Amino acid sequence: KEVEVPNIINNTKPAWTIPPAELKDEDYKNFYRELYPTTFDEPLFHIHLNVDFPFNLTGILYFPKLKNNIEVQRNKINLYSNQVFITDNVENIVPEFLTLLHGVIDSPDIPLNVSRSYLQSDSNVKKISNHITKKVADKLAEMFKKDREDFEKKFEDIKVFVEYGMLSDDKFYDKAEKFALYKNTAGKTYTFEELQKQLKPAQTDKDDKLVVLYANDADEQHSAIETAQDKGYEVLIMDSPLTPHYISKLEQKHDKVSFARVDADTIDNLIKKEDALPSKLSDEEKEKLKPVVEKVVDKEKYQVTFENLSEKDQPMLVTQAEFVRRMKEQQMMGGGGMMGAFPEMYNLVVNANHPVINTILKEKDEGKQAEMTQQAADLALLAKGLLKGENLSRFIKRSVTMIQEPQKN
Repeated sequence: KEVEVPNIINNTKPAWTIPPAELKDEDYKNFYRELYPTTFDEPLFHIHLNVDFPFNLTGILYFPKLKNNIEVQRNKINLYSNQVFITDNVENIVPEFLTLLHGVIDSPDIPLNVSRSYLQSDSNVKKISNHITKKVADKLAEMFKKDREDFEKKFEDIKVFVEYGMLSDDKFYDKAEKFALYKNTAGKTYTFEELQKQLKPAQTDKDDKLVVLYANDADEQHSAIETAQDKGYEVLIMDSPLTPHYISKLEQKHDKVSFARVDADTIDNLIKKEDALPSKLSDEEKEKLKPVVEKVVDKEKYQVTFENLSEKDQPMLVTQAEFVRRMKEQQMMGGGGMMGAFPEMYNLVVNANHPVINTILKEKDEGKQAEMTQQAADLALLAKGLLKGENLSRFIKRSVTMIQEPQKN
């Protein structure tokens, strides 16, 4: 017996048309897999949109695990009008940062086949855009209040989204500031309000400005982080691709707060206190030693400066000014530009109070003096990851020779 079965090629009752009360978590996950069959990661959570006044809007938006490449995340929201697919490009309908979400929105109130400028000025589009932004912010705030521990686990996967939203939408910023999180090197997280209270006693400088130290690579900047922690300071991990722009936004919003990468300068310069250390070298001794140091480094790339640091600090260290590095990173993220073409410039900081520096100064043999200076400079470059190629090979050979010399004697 032959039976004809209708060949249904689309879902006649998709999940977004069903009231939220009739759907379970598994239904939402199944619908996500229906939308993105080649995606293996489960969505972190979802938002069900269901409005019939003053405009009509239904849909389901999902928070995926966001990767650092923002462009890869775009155009994953499908726009429908009464269940008829229109487009997967909704950048003129929802705020730019919301295009990082995945899912479906369906509204007969969005005008179709019109110019971008018309869409941006249409009252219904503005209302729909503001409503979606509010729903997203409210959902995140609710999750934070309901189960902060779970929210902290998910935040790493949505951090880029939250930062992008705070950068591009001031209304979202005002809501998100209460749940945006900042993690330190020990894994403890703070809201910005909590962060200010935690850091203020120790990290307020002599001008009454709170200095927030951060690192974008805990391994690469380990030495600087350790130095900061030895002084009782905390260091945040801020490693998203939006960090340079994001911290500038935070500084604009908060008076007397500045961010500094932990290796941007000596710790004592990053957080200047009243009790600056005196120098064990006179100005004449510094002038005498400066050309000795300049001979062992590339003067086009490194500017030699002297700082009065603790004896426990390194004899020499390499820093790069925060504003120069941040501007360069911002320009490079924007596609190059003038700053992106600038050569890398660093400061080679000589610790005027370190015993090794005093020993180098007093060495009469110019050959030995140059050798010790080269070794101290190479150690600073090595710690910064700037000693490479032939210079690194030379440093290793010289270090091995120094180890073997006591055995010969």
